[in-house]
This record gives sequence, C-alpha cells and structure tokens, in this order.
Amino acid sequence: MITVSMVLFWALITASSVALVRYVGQAGGREQRPTSAEEIPSERYAREEIDDEEYRRRLQALSERGHWKT
Repeated sequence: MITVSMVLFWALITASSVALVRYVGQAGGREQRPTSAEEIPSERYAREEIDDEEYRRRLQALSERGHWKT
C-alpha cells in the first residue's frame, strides 16, 4: 500500500511540474510586439488567405498612405 501511495505521490509531483512548465512557457509566448501594417498582408498572403493581386493592391495602398516604404 505504501508503494502505491509513493508512486501516486511522485506521479502527482511530476504532472504538476510539467503543467507548471507548460503554463510558464505559454505565458512568455503571449508577449508579442504589435503587428505592423505591412506585416498583416504578408502574413495573410503566406496563409493563402489573399491572392497575388490582392496582396499587391494592399501593399500599394499602404505605400500611398505612407505606412510603408517600398
């Protein structure tokens, strides 16, 4: 009975440690810098959410408004 209790105790300690490390690792990843205006179309193009024409149109619009230098 003592052996089962010890195994459960160490399993709980191990699981708690793993959960804590994962939580701390995720919390650090949330601190990202704000996305700039020119990065948004690039990311959407990379994910294939917009096509070539739409991508170029958005970059041109940003360039005309002074948000992005070509």
